[in-house]
Amino acid sequence: MLLAAFSCAALALPLPARALDVIAGEILPGWRLDDGTHMAGLRLTLAPGWKTYWRAPGDAGIPPRFDWSGSESLRAVEIAWPMPQIFDQNGMRSIVYEGEVVLPLHVRPLREGAPIRLDARVELGVCEDICVPTSLGVAEVLPEDASRPDPAIAAALAARPLSAAEAGVRRVACTIVPGARGLRLTAEIEMPRAGRTGAAVIEAGDPEIWVSEPDIARISPDRLTATSVLEHMEGGDFALDRGALRITLLGSGTAVDIRGCPAK
Repeated sequence: MLLAAFSCAALALPLPARALDVIAGEILPGWRLDDGTHMAGLRLTLAPGWKTYWRAPGDAGIPPRFDWSGSESLRAVEIAWPMPQIFDQNGMRSIVYEGEVVLPLHVRPLREGAPIRLDARVELGVCEDICVPTSLGVAEVLPEDASRPDPAIAAALAARPLSAAEAGVRRVACTIVPGARGLRLTAEIEMPRAGRTGAAVIEAGDPEIWVSEPDIARISPDRLTATSVLEHMEGGDFALDRGALRITLLGSGTAVDIRGCPAK
């Protein structure tokens, strides 16, 4: 874990100012939904050859962070993450987007009918041969009378990973045992075409808990296991919330998002 963190930090140090020239962001104003919430989007455009990181970036990546505190009449923003790509970087796996990506934003106002102004500071990493931290600001007043869906946002929503129900997941269970350091978690998943899964990402629901890249074992065409080691960043014992566990299975052109992992 320390080696991976050191490697990422070392990659992130050079030339931070260059990132300003390789990524641009804008808010797509989107449309108002019948329940009074709003669907907007954040479009990130990268220079050729550059990538930016998914929600859980992998050992070699920089996790994106969003500060919406400059917004007005805003209660909450929920980001829908389209399916990412796997990228091998200096012997470590990263989970990335390249070229252009639209992140759908489900926006909840403080009160229904109030005008909403989104104003965000986004901190993220971009990489070509090196990993570069950067930040950018985006702002937009969301139209109150827009009702027609934006095709770019709609396409990004359609590119989200399938839910467990949509993918036909029949069973998911986790075994968690203490290890020499931290915990060893093994998730057993049964669903159609499980054997086509090429990679998995396990998130603990707590940014202070580091999770190793899972080892996948294919038991049958419809069953697999994904095993990771979990350690607290500060060392020592920690509590793990099974309900907060999130498992994303990535395959060729498909992805499945599984929330929670009960005991086996």
